Amino acid sequence: MLDDRSKQILQAVIQLYISSPGPVGSRAVTKKFPIGLSPATIRNIMSDLEDMGFLRQPHTSAGRVPTDSGYRYYVDALAADRPDPDTEFASELSRKLELIRTDVNSFLDSASRMLSELSHYIGISVSPNAGQTTLSRIELVPYRKNQIAVILITDEAVIRNRIISVDQEMSREDLNRLAGYINERFGGHTLDDIRKTILEEMADERVLCDDLITEAMSICRNVFPVSESDIFISGVSEALTLPDFCDIGRIRGLLRTIEDKHVILSLLEKISETDSPQVFIGSENPLDELKQFSLIAAPYREGSRPIGAIAIIGPTRMNYSQAITLVDITAKFITDIFSYSR
Repeated sequence: MLDDRSKQILQAVIQLYISSPGPVGSRAVTKKFPIGLSPATIRNIMSDLEDMGFLRQPHTSAGRVPTDSGYRYYVDALAADRPDPDTEFASELSRKLELIRTDVNSFLDSASRMLSELSHYIGISVSPNAGQTTLSRIELVPYRKNQIAVILITDEAVIRNRIISVDQEMSREDLNRLAGYINERFGGHTLDDIRKTILEEMADERVLCDDLITEAMSICRNVFPVSESDIFISGVSEALTLPDFCDIGRIRGLLRTIEDKHVILSLLEKISETDSPQVFIGSENPLDELKQFSLIAAPYREGSRPIGAIAIIGPTRMNYSQAITLVDITAKFITDIFSYSR
């Protein structure tokens, strides 16, 4: 445990380093913070903090910079004194509330962009796993010759649109009969269960002797999405302008990790059972490519069930107070949206 003076000095060094990426000296602390201590006393405390592993000195004649342990102590202290949410950010999210009724992916893409724009780091959002959503009904609408528009509506009020080709031109009456059969046969089932049933029935020639069933199965096979989440990433080019991202080798590793969708999904799934933003600082990250960066992530839910996640990736020299707040209120807003949409 640190005494009050050590906490003040550690907080001051971290805040100064976040605002300007250079070693922080004792005189800078006395000029910016009314701590009431002499530079010599502050130097001694900073030396003690270095001995405890919270600060390090890049060069013998330089000031100190925070270590991962220093950031961790700082972040844990923030958790007990969370600032008020950014009202402008909250208002903008609120204005986008209705988007969930027509296109959940557009909303989540917008959420990742807003996270990036407001934090100046990399914003990430992961969509719900399509296979776990429940079919409420399907609508089939004539579109062009040998093409139809398929509208999937789930119990979560998420609407998915898709244009597919069919073997022959179909009338609205034909499409209504097909939609009626599909809704009666599959309504109330998850898309994963529907897909499994379709594969089983498509292999049963006796079932497919019926032209209606054959056409319905063909449409379903082409329509229902694969059981996989989508990932939306924003702000990579902007983040690369930060001085922390000047090491090309580090950036290549980060970009490879970000581009590997399954790696990010696997990482974000680890936080799906938590109730608040999780902060992984530098060496705490489970992936080697992220060990020189920080990741803040939080799940969003449909009821009590975690269905997706949002996150920010940035340097360890991150404005944690702002980033944690942005991730927290974004996850809560998206959770409210899914609850509101039911």
